[in-house]
Amino acid sequence: MGVSTSRPQPAVAVVTVSYPPVNALPVQGWRDLAEAVRAAGRDPEVRCVVLAAEGRGFNAGVDIKEVQRDPGRTAIIGANRGCYEAFAAVYECEVPVVAAVQGHCLGGGIGLVGNADAIVASEDAYFGLPELDRGALGAATHLARLVPQHLMRTLYYTSRTVTAAELHRHGSVWEVVPRDQLADTALRLAGEMATKDGALIRMAKAAINGIDPVDVRRSYRFEQGFTFEANLSGLADRIRDTNSMNGSGKEGGDSRG
Repeated sequence: MGVSTSRPQPAVAVVTVSYPPVNALPVQGWRDLAEAVRAAGRDPEVRCVVLAAEGRGFNAGVDIKEVQRDPGRTAIIGANRGCYEAFAAVYECEVPVVAAVQGHCLGGGIGLVGNADAIVASEDAYFGLPELDRGALGAATHLARLVPQHLMRTLYYTSRTVTAAELHRHGSVWEVVPRDQLADTALRLAGEMATKDGALIRMAKAAINGIDPVDVRRSYRFEQGFTFEANLSGLADRIRDTNSMNGSGKEGGDSRG
C-alpha cells in the first residue's frame, strides 16, 4: 500500500498509487504522490512519466474517513494542502505526464488527470466530481480542462459522471482500450514521447504550461477556500451525515479535491 515508482522501459518512469480498496488517499498519500512525481520529473534519465493506479479504480479522492476522525481541522487542512501539492506536481512535472485511468476517477482523481498532459483510459473508466454530495467544493478547475464549460457546470451541479468514451469524443482522452491493454497503451504513448530529446521535451513542457489561459494553481486554491469554509461552518458534516443516512454514497471514501 502506498506510492511506488518503477522504470519498465528506458526514459519512462511509472508512478503507481495503491490504497485499497478504492484508492481514497490519506493526507500522507497525497504528499507521497507529489514527491514521487516531482522526483521522477527531476531525473535527467526520464523523459515521460506515467501516473497509474492498482485496483478496481484509479482514484476516489481524499480519504474522507480520515477527515471525519479528526475532531479538529488538522486533517482537512492537510488534505487541502496535499491535494494542492499533488495536482501541482503533475502539472509542473518537468516532463509530460500520461495518466492511465481504470474504473472510477472521482474527486481528487479529476485534479490529477485534469493536470496531466495526456490521458488513456480503460473502457470501464468513468470520471466525475461528486463534491456537492460530500459537502465539499473543488477541482472544477481541472474538470474544465476535460470538458466544455457548460458541460463542466452541469456535471458539477448534478454530481453526475461521464465515461471514458464520452471524454474521448471531447478530445480529452487520447485512447480508450480494454482494461487488460491499459498499461501497455500508456507505456506505448509514453515511449513515443520519450523518444524526443530530453532537454527539448522539458522546454516544450515549460512552454505549453506558460501559454495556458488559466493559472491552475491559483484557480484551484480559490476553490479550496470554499471547501474549508464548508467544513469550518459544519455544513460539510451535515451534508455527509444526511447522504450517509440516505444511502446516497458513491464509490470510495471521498469526493473532494
